[in-house]
Amino acid sequence: MKKIYIIVTHTGTVLSRIIQCYTRDEYSHVSIALDENLQEMYSFGRLNPYNPFYGGFVHENINEGTFKRFKKTKACIYSLEVEEYQYRKIKKIIERFYYNQKAYKFNVIGLFAVGLHIKIKARNSFYCAEFVKYVLEKSKVTDELPKIIRPENFKYMHNLKKVYKGRLKDYNEVIASNLVYEN
Repeated sequence: MKKIYIIVTHTGTVLSRIIQCYTRDEYSHVSIALDENLQEMYSFGRLNPYNPFYGGFVHENINEGTFKRFKKTKACIYSLEVEEYQYRKIKKIIERFYYNQKAYKFNVIGLFAVGLHIKIKARNSFYCAEFVKYVLEKSKVTDELPKIIRPENFKYMHNLKKVYKGRLKDYNEVIASNLVYEN
């Protein structure tokens, strides 16, 4: 068995507050990571930390880019055990996105349609939750996620284990000190 990580966050940016307002959810962004230290963390989001509408596939980092700019980002991090073949499939899917990232666009219209409970999908276009759902479904990890997906929906997946809740920038210190987060 291998572990992957689902990271739900809220940066407090204007866009994230707008998303939070119409979804009424605690978190407004979701990422998937292949390692406990979140060095291999991926999503669809801002390509430039200063421009919320210029987005696409991103290799995220706690200490760089958007998360560096918004130091008070709140996070809840979950681990999920997957079979070895599922992990390899997840890695392969993410590598395909990584090596072809210019072919993918940020689904701004789809993101705002979620607030109206409408699914709008464009070819090679994703917002964060669509991307994570796509990866998990294509790798046969789950088929339980709703058709119209929001970051908050991932918190209710079966077999998730909450490993951390707090400021995202503090996560690696907690891991390094071997502290265990208790619900």
